[in-house]
Amino acid sequence: MNLNKKNPSTVLLGWAILLVLVLVWGSSFILMKRGLEHYSHTQLALMRISIACIFLIPFAIFSIKKINRKKLGYIALVGIIGNGIPAFLFAKAQTGIDSSLAGILNSLTPLFTLIAGLLFFGYKARWINITGVFIGLAGTVGLMSISGNKTLDFNFRYGIYIMVATVLYAINLNIVKKYLEDTDPVTITAFAFLIIGIPALIVLFFFTDFVLVLTTQAGALEGLGYIAILGIFGSGLAVILHNKLIKTSGVLFAASVTYMIPVVAVLWGIADGEAFEPVYLFWIALILLGIFMVNRLEGKNKLPKTAKEIKTENKHT
Repeated sequence: MNLNKKNPSTVLLGWAILLVLVLVWGSSFILMKRGLEHYSHTQLALMRISIACIFLIPFAIFSIKKINRKKLGYIALVGIIGNGIPAFLFAKAQTGIDSSLAGILNSLTPLFTLIAGLLFFGYKARWINITGVFIGLAGTVGLMSISGNKTLDFNFRYGIYIMVATVLYAINLNIVKKYLEDTDPVTITAFAFLIIGIPALIVLFFFTDFVLVLTTQAGALEGLGYIAILGIFGSGLAVILHNKLIKTSGVLFAASVTYMIPVVAVLWGIADGEAFEPVYLFWIALILLGIFMVNRLEGKNKLPKTAKEIKTENKHT
């Protein structure tokens, strides 16, 4: 995607949204870390989804007349693979790796966005894109193998959760762009969380000891506060903005938010006393180099056109 061909106001809006998402999602890893001090990873994920769902209910009510029933299947899919499953995967991952490393591994999203596009959405790629995929993956494996002076087996066991989550994010990005181009971002987000949020609420209150922990454990209310911030800002508002970014600026530009998230995540980690070795910079640089190469889509390597774009072209022919 070439942002230079867009209206200047659209470009400015895109970068503004990107910056907000970097700050919000870059901070989400430390919020998860704080939440995990009091709740299990399963409870944290359920709480995050439930709080986002409750927050977005007024938006769903307001948008109910805008919903296209034919799109509900895609919206449900977005809710499950773009918000639901990743919430559990990230929470589980942070029981075994630092929040800063989790933020770094999240930068794999653009790599898998290209792979998903090649396999399922009609992308075309050159050697530089394919090479970038392998360089990025090499950097990720290297980073996991040395972080925290642990073995590769230990880190990979937890890092793989984030890798799977980034694959799901990549598929979700493409689904939103290709199949929900004509659906309002607020409507997509509100109904996606409504679909996954109601089951999450039921499981949280009736199949976990969430209420017992909240009422008996010291500091649990504070932990709930961190998760509430994560649910409202990191899931609710941020996902609306991200869906807006996908529509206005394209799939790969929206995925590139993960380039800068590691910076914020690492700064929070250092502030919280997490170790950061200078050698990490080499592996981080390798990941970012791979991502840069992946995004060198020029000339014939254009993203697949949406139905809306095809209709617009047909009107002018």
